This record gives sequence, structure tokens and C-alpha cells, in this order.
Amino acid sequence: MNYTSFKITIENHVATVAFNRPDKANSLHEVAWEEMQDIFETLDQKPEVRVIILAGEGKHFCAGIDLSLLMDIQKFDGINCEARKRETLRKFIFKLQHSITAIERCRKPVLAAIHGACLGGGFDIVTACDMRYASEDAYFAVKEIDYGFVADIGILQRLPKVISSGMAAELAYTGRRVSGAEAAAIGLTNRVFASPEEMLEEVMKVAVHIASKSPLAIRGTKEMLLYSRDHSVADSLNYMAAWNASMLISNDLMEAFSASMSKQEPVFAD
Repeated sequence: MNYTSFKITIENHVATVAFNRPDKANSLHEVAWEEMQDIFETLDQKPEVRVIILAGEGKHFCAGIDLSLLMDIQKFDGINCEARKRETLRKFIFKLQHSITAIERCRKPVLAAIHGACLGGGFDIVTACDMRYASEDAYFAVKEIDYGFVADIGILQRLPKVISSGMAAELAYTGRRVSGAEAAAIGLTNRVFASPEEMLEEVMKVAVHIASKSPLAIRGTKEMLLYSRDHSVADSLNYMAAWNASMLISNDLMEAFSASMSKQEPVFAD
């Protein structure tokens, strides 16, 4: 898996995906957005990958959309039909949305390991991850409001389902910075660590632990958590019953019970 804007390693069933434009604070130009979608769609199909860590090379996690990409929107002015111009712009927004949604749709749990800046589109990206961890030097902000437009690629839809609606509104309206410590206090991140190095070490431990579980059960658990987030309890219970009616009896279930009886660690197939 060779990409120009990302560095990827796979070890112990864990894929580490790192933004790799450190000279640009890991801001994402058009190629990077396209690569990100391809990466998560590809990892979704790799059986040997059970968990994914999303991190950043250099001093920052991700500073969001590269400003050159925003300025490039001016090229749409060359379309002389107003309706077609707006249709093209809408398609462009969908393209960025789909790149982030690929993280959410990936059946493997995605753990964000955040240090330094996590701004704008970077903040959008981590809200699509399953779990978020930060170092004390991390800071978050909904920067779109400071550039005079409504954040349009997922933060306003996902953030209120991660933290309280009132706090999400405060961050969206003000664009103020949230420190690593505050992020943990408001429930944005699971934990905060003293340094990026300590964070990556501990996040890897969590990822390896998850990777030791039944891959089938982990994928089903992610499916259920996402479905329950967007549906009623009754609908979610109905879907859960249908899921386990078809997926409960598996080799993984037998392996787990057998290992428990023999007091050994289960070993699951990919």
C-alpha cells in the first residue's frame, strides 16, 4: 500500500495509518482526500487487518483542508450555467464527505491518536473514528466558522453524538480551541496522555487487545453501535436479533468456549 500522503504499516493485525505531509501540518489536498478514502476501503477488505490506528507524522495530527484546495473552488466560476455550477460544487462537497464516511463505514475499529493540531477537516475526521485518544499538546477547533462558512463535511452531524449538544454548539459557533485535557473532560477523547510517544504506545496496546478478540464479533459490534446511534432502541434491538440469528453460531464462538474451558487464550482466524 503505497500512497503519497500517508504512511501505512501493518503488524500484529493492527494497521497504523499516518498522515504524512508534516511540512504542511498534515493538511489535506485533493490527492490526500482521494487516498484516504481508498485506504479505508482497502483496509476494510483486508482480513489480516482487524484494527486501525489513525495518527499523524511530525508536529501535528491534521490541520484539515489544505487552503489551496479551498481556493481551487474558484475554478467552478468558469461554468456559465448557474445550476450546473452549483451541481458541481455539491458533487465536490460529497466527495470530501465520502472520504470521511469511508472511515466510519470501515468494518474495523478505528482509533485516532491525536497530537498537536486537529483542526477543521481534521476534527471532522476524528469524529468518524470509533475512539479518540490525545496527548496533552493536542488542540481541537471547528475552524470553518472563522473562515466564514458552515462546516460541511461531517463535524456538525457527528460531534453532537460524541459530546453534549450544548458543548458541540459552543465549539461550532465560537471556533475556540479545546486542549487535550479539556477534550478528555468533555468526553471528546477517551484519555489524555503526557506525550505523543506515551499516547501511541498505549493506543497500540488497546488496538492489539481488540485485535485479539473475534474479528467477526468486533465487526458486528461496530455495526450495531453505529446502527444504534442513528436509530431507535426498538429498531436497534430488532436489527440486533436479526444479526445474531444469522451470525451467532460461528467458529469463533466455538473457539472462545473451547479456550475458556481449557483456560487458554483463543486464537481466531482472520
